[in-house]
Amino acid sequence: MTRAPDPRGLTCELLAFNTINPPGMERACARHLGAILEGAGFAVEYHEFAESRTSLIARIGGHPAKPPLCFTGHIDTVPLGAAPWTRDAFAGETDGDRIYGRGSTDMKSGIAAFVAAAVELAPHLARSPGLVLVITAGEEIGCEGARDLADRDLLGRAGAIVVAEPTGNYPFVGHKGLAWFEVETTGVTAHGSMPEVGDNAIVKMARVIGDLDAFHFPVESHGVMGKPTLNVGTISGGLNTNSVPDRARITLDTRTVPGIDHGHLCQSLASLLAPRGARVRKIVDVPPLYTEPQDAWVQEVFEACTPFLDGRPTPRTITFSTDGADLKRGMGGPPTVILGPGEPTLAHQTDEWCSLDRIEQSVDLFRTLARRWTGA
Repeated sequence: MTRAPDPRGLTCELLAFNTINPPGMERACARHLGAILEGAGFAVEYHEFAESRTSLIARIGGHPAKPPLCFTGHIDTVPLGAAPWTRDAFAGETDGDRIYGRGSTDMKSGIAAFVAAAVELAPHLARSPGLVLVITAGEEIGCEGARDLADRDLLGRAGAIVVAEPTGNYPFVGHKGLAWFEVETTGVTAHGSMPEVGDNAIVKMARVIGDLDAFHFPVESHGVMGKPTLNVGTISGGLNTNSVPDRARITLDTRTVPGIDHGHLCQSLASLLAPRGARVRKIVDVPPLYTEPQDAWVQEVFEACTPFLDGRPTPRTITFSTDGADLKRGMGGPPTVILGPGEPTLAHQTDEWCSLDRIEQSVDLFRTLARRWTGA
């Protein structure tokens, strides 16, 4: 059997794999983790939604009366950004309590923590309800890997899910949904000195943006998540200054709460903007994730986290979206929490880092949750 890896060392190993998305290319990193888990007695499957875009599912134990506990995380990362780093983004450099690198907080440290805990417990899990580890590719752009696993019915059931995204080891009970839309207006080009001959698509788009200020979501607020939001994220149009532009595009970022269907939302936006001749297309769709805080297992998670926090957690949802929504859908709808060692405010930042002490705390937390679930 494989000896449990040092979670700090494993974090460093994972950082060495360049899994920036795009293009992702997660295969080598997934295979590295798969080898560790196979050596510990897990049954490992690899699944690709595109060339070298590899997710893995690792299972151990199992009992007909109780489904396994799932730990999950993604191995792709965002680009480094335009600002120069003062640390090597792939070397796992440490300074005091910090380990630096792209993905250190979001979220290779979380994966290292639950893999270390799972490998440690593996010898005791054969006759237990067991664990399933789902490590995904392609989360950063639309949760492609998780959606692929759910859509192809590859996940099996789980009794509960821990999404090890960066939360500073504070348990969150969900997140808003994410729906992105592309809006396009078209016109007729003409010489810039004769705008009356043409039909200006940018002017049309300006009116579209004004109309969006009057848009109302069908659900105005959620008791824990708060209000849904809409943001105009990008705008483009025109080819040269001395021509009337015949095309303009914007993209919209909406964050939704339970009760808002993204297909209906697209139709509502299209109806609002149709008088301007605008076309609306949904380009990213991640549903909201929510578990009632009074769920018995969620309360167990709150209890386990309390020693590492300033007090017992209160119900909160995280600002960003995760694979958890698609995995919950694909695993039978179990209670789900978002809980991991990374710092939420450091995700996607230049010189991203994670606290080494937080990683050790996460191993302790994940070990506790796994033991309580499996009886190991």
